[in-house]
Amino acid sequence: MVGSKKTSKGKTRSALQDVVTREYTIHLHKYVHGRSFKKRAPTAVKSVVAFAQKEMGTGDVRIDPKLNQAIWERGIKSVPHRIRVKLERKRNDEENAKEKLYTYASYVPTPSFKGLGTVTVDAE
Repeated sequence: MVGSKKTSKGKTRSALQDVVTREYTIHLHKYVHGRSFKKRAPTAVKSVVAFAQKEMGTGDVRIDPKLNQAIWERGIKSVPHRIRVKLERKRNDEENAKEKLYTYASYVPTPSFKGLGTVTVDAE
């Protein structure tokens, strides 16, 4: 689902042309708080996907294996409280793709989350 954003003049612009990369800190603790222990890590993975869909406006979200490994690192019930994620909105080059864009979520290791906010990363 590709969303459209309102510009300052009231016109809508499509997210199709926007190939962008951003880094976010996701507060996983609030998503898994109160969940039973055997469902915490799967809920955390689903909440990362939901966060990426909401922020990037694409229905197709792909998780990097290292991000999945970082979430599951301490087991099913001890999910990290916060995690730093790089979300890249990319063009879908497959011929029979339902959507023109997809989001690729990857893990960004960080020693501390103090003072980190959302950062737009330049295309490399």
